[in-house]
Parts: sequence; structure tokens; C-alpha cells
Amino acid sequence: MTPRQSATELARRLISAGHTAYFAGGCVRDRLLSREPKDFDIATSATPQQVTRLFPGSNEVGAHFGVVIAKHNGHHVEIATFRTDGSYHDGRRPDSVTFSTPEHDAQRRDFTVNGLFEHPETGEIIDFVNGLADIKSRTLRAIGDPAARFNEDALRLLRAVRFATVLDFSIEPETNRALHHHARLLDKISPERIRDEFSKILTSPRRRAGVEHLTEAGLIDRFLPELRATIGCDQPPQWHPEGDVFTHTMIMLDLIEPDAPLDLCLAVLLHDIGKPPCRTVDDTGRIRFNSHDAVGAEMTAEILRRLRYPNHTIDSAVHMVARHMRFMAVQDMRVAKLKRFMAAPEFPMEMELHRVDCASSNGFTDNYEFLLQKEHEFANEPLIPKPLVNGRDLINLGMHPGPRFKEILESIQTEQLEGRILARDQALDYLKRHITNP
Repeated sequence: MTPRQSATELARRLISAGHTAYFAGGCVRDRLLSREPKDFDIATSATPQQVTRLFPGSNEVGAHFGVVIAKHNGHHVEIATFRTDGSYHDGRRPDSVTFSTPEHDAQRRDFTVNGLFEHPETGEIIDFVNGLADIKSRTLRAIGDPAARFNEDALRLLRAVRFATVLDFSIEPETNRALHHHARLLDKISPERIRDEFSKILTSPRRRAGVEHLTEAGLIDRFLPELRATIGCDQPPQWHPEGDVFTHTMIMLDLIEPDAPLDLCLAVLLHDIGKPPCRTVDDTGRIRFNSHDAVGAEMTAEILRRLRYPNHTIDSAVHMVARHMRFMAVQDMRVAKLKRFMAAPEFPMEMELHRVDCASSNGFTDNYEFLLQKEHEFANEPLIPKPLVNGRDLINLGMHPGPRFKEILESIQTEQLEGRILARDQALDYLKRHITNP
């Protein structure tokens, strides 16, 4: 049974019990846009107590706000009582709610395209906010006074950009002006909530437009102010004819694959974040960014920790930022060093970062093509083969554990990677020689 079928069955049971029940919000919007809804919400005249009596075992996650989660055939459906919200003192949740009518419920929602209802059985659209017209014109418009909507919940500032980005909508002028004027309200929002909306913008195929809109509206300054410094940070024209660091980065966001993973999107966005603080001009007038990869990796770690990204995401993005300049030297690496470089779990993403880094600037593809060739050449065996010897072998040869263990084992791995040692007896012979003649 599909999520829609489960939601329809729940709505039918509410209607059979004498209640009004409509699909509400995003699932209605997405159907009208021929998009597959990720989940279904039901708005109803039934109170939370009536809902839980109809659906025993439901989870009253927000009964105070009229919200119950009902389960059906493995699907979870949010069922909310029609309501009117009271004042919002914390900039996130209403202090109180009053159960009301569909008309009033629609007026409390954020944007007109999210304020539509659909009859679950007939498919009739119930529109109290002129949302149908905005869907047809692909316009994102706040319901009522935009300033009031953003003051109620400042996260709607980011949600506006996210919806415009993901749906490819334009933001209506008055709503857009309110974004600019109320950007500071975002300071009330927790890093975790900001992170989640920002990640959805970054992983959208239209991520460039999203980041540019965040920047134009001043929203980016509230949670990632370091990006502002890349605007106007000029680069050597012979290497970067496209323009400043910000322009270069935006082009890269445009070039990565539409379904690029979050780690890669973050690494692309932040790969040159260290350039502004590292910018110098030498005696010849040439612009240089010495160590911007190392500085950028430190800044990336600080930014992503501030936004409460999980450690594995931080580690992955930092790794890519720290190594993105090493691609310039891959053709000069010895085989062992190259194999270790290519063996990193992030290497496929690093290759994509390098591809768009070059494509958005000088257009050089030599190193990328070299690595593609090496991937093909090394494809028939593991990049890092199983070790032929280990620490126990060193102990058996009379060595005591210590720092030299790592040195010797790394040196024999290098010989193995270079293809000079292929069998265990050769490896043991190598060990004996190096222990007796360190």
C-alpha cells in the first residue's frame, strides 16, 4: 500500500465518523505540480482525543497543538486539528492554539502554495488563499502579511528560499522584500534547524540559485558570514578568467551532478573559503593564496561544527577541502603515494570536485584524465592490497614494539604498492635486511 493509499484510508475513517478531513499542505502542492509527495498530512475537524479514539496506538506528538501521528500499513501520517494560532513569543511555536475551521487554518500557514486542501476521495481542491493561481504562475507568496508570517517563525525565511529553489518558483516582491528586512530574525533559530533547511537547499539541483538568493537577501550572513568575503575577492585572471571567488564557487555548484551528496556540496561551497584571509600580492603584482587549502579546511571544520553537522559529514568535507590542491601534483606522485591518495573513501567525490573546479576556471583536464586512466589501470586489484607481513612478524624477528614498527611496515607497504615485493617470502626477507641494517 502506498503512502497516499494509507492516508486516504485514514481520512475515510475520519469522514465516516462524521468529521471533515482533507489532505493539507505540501502533499497537495506536490500533486498539483506532478511531483511525488514524500508524506501526507491530514487536516481535520476532529480533536486530538477523537483522533486517538479512532486510531488506537497513535502518537500524540503535539496534542497541545492539535497534532497526532497515526500509523497505517507501515506509514506514518500526521493528523492535525483545524486551528488558529496564538502569538509566537519564541519565534518558533505559538503560545496557544484554538481549534477552528478550515478557512482559519489555511490563514495561519506560511505560503499560499502550502495553504491548499484536497478532498481525499474526490480530489477537489479547497483554496482559501488563492494558492492555485500562485501554483500556476510558479510564485511563492506569504499568506497575509509577510512580516507577520516571518515574525511568527523565523525559519520561514529559509523555507521561502528552499521552496523557491526546490520548486523553481519566483518569490513575490513583497515577500522577497520582507526576507531582506527581517533577515536578523534568523538569529533566534537553532543551528540544527538552520542546518536542515540549508542542507535541503544545497542538495537541490538548483543549489546555485538557492545560495545566491540566501546571499542577496542577507540570510547567509546570519549563519555563514565567511561566504560574504568571497564576493569581490579577485583571482589571477590567467587561472580564473571567470571572476572572483564567489563567482567561481557558484559556477561549481551549478556544474556538479544534480543528485550530488551533501558532503560534496558542502566541500564545493567551502573549498576556497580560505582564499580571502590568505590573499596576498607579490612583488610582480601576482595574486597568491598560499596555504588557502589548509586554512580553508580549518574554517570548514569550524563552520560545520557551528551548524551542528554530524562528525562524519564534517570529516568528509574537511578532507576534501584540505586535499583539493593536491590534484595539481598527481602526475608527479610515485605509484605508492598515488595509490594511497586514490584509496581515500572520499576520492570519487574529490574527483567530481576537481572536475568542476577546473571546468569553472582554466578548463585544464590533464590531471583529471590522468586519474581516470589510473583508475582503469588499477581496477583489477585493490589499491591497498592485504599486507604481506604485520607487527607479529616483527616481534618474531626479535623487535620490540615502538615507533619503528610503523616506519618499517609503511616502507614494506610502499614496496608492495610499487610492485617490487609481491610475495610473503620476499617481504620477510626485506624485513630481515631492514632489522639487521636499519
